[in-house]
Amino acid sequence: MELGQLRALRELGDRGSIAAVAVALHVSPSSVSQQISALQRHSPAPLTFKDGRRMALTDAGRALAEAAIGVEVALERAGQAVARFQGDPSGTVSVAAFHSAGLAVFGPLITATAEPGLPRVRVTDFDVAQESFPVLTADHDLVLAHRLVGSPRWPASVRVEPLLFEPLDIVLRRDHRLAAKASIEPADLRDEEWVAVHEGFPLEQAITVIAGIGGSEARILHRINEFRVAAAVVSASGCIALMPRYTTDLHDHPDLVLRPLSHPGVGRYIDCLARPETFERANVQTVLATIRMIATGLTEQSTAG
Repeated sequence: MELGQLRALRELGDRGSIAAVAVALHVSPSSVSQQISALQRHSPAPLTFKDGRRMALTDAGRALAEAAIGVEVALERAGQAVARFQGDPSGTVSVAAFHSAGLAVFGPLITATAEPGLPRVRVTDFDVAQESFPVLTADHDLVLAHRLVGSPRWPASVRVEPLLFEPLDIVLRRDHRLAAKASIEPADLRDEEWVAVHEGFPLEQAITVIAGIGGSEARILHRINEFRVAAAVVSASGCIALMPRYTTDLHDHPDLVLRPLSHPGVGRYIDCLARPETFERANVQTVLATIRMIATGLTEQSTAG
């Protein structure tokens, strides 16, 4: 049984003719007849009978029409519940992010949403390859994801809200031969040893591109995905690494500096991904607005610094 069939039967009991039902439901009389006939095929007992000029419901028909009222009530209540859920500025919003974004965003986000009446946030970090970020939207309301310039765009199955473009810089020790340069040419890096991310992760591709522009192959000595660990290795070894400008935290390593590359366009897009219907919720919109504010603050802090 379908909702349209039950509605047609209920209206027929109230209005007494196929024509009147068609007018009420804004459909053709033949469509109403088809709905009633389809419903009758699912019932072992007759649902209607002719009562003079009127079409009336049998006892079985009236019982089914009353049941249809219950269905309509349940659907209306469900619709109102969804509307309240979508319009509720509170509730819980789950946010997933890759490590460096989580380090930069999670703390300020939790602090900013601590006021009464604002959404509660539940945060999780993930260390995944670029193509795996969209899958996370099945289990998390908002997913902070990154992709390199020139890499494939996100699939149409997710909605994308751009947050910022983050350049990738070279991190090295202050006593390194290149630390005094205002910017670094890719050719300057030919003889350097790298701390890189694991194979298949976006920043490895960027290192390959930089080395190629400089006319060499990258000499990767260490592979570490977590930037704070990579910073400790750079500090101890004298290697260099590629790190994002705004979300890298070097406060524990005053002996390290970030230097921009002279070649423009080496960077990554940081986007917020979600299933399209998720963005319809008021609490999700509130959290997204807060994340946008934090992202803007990251770029402003870097410019001020």
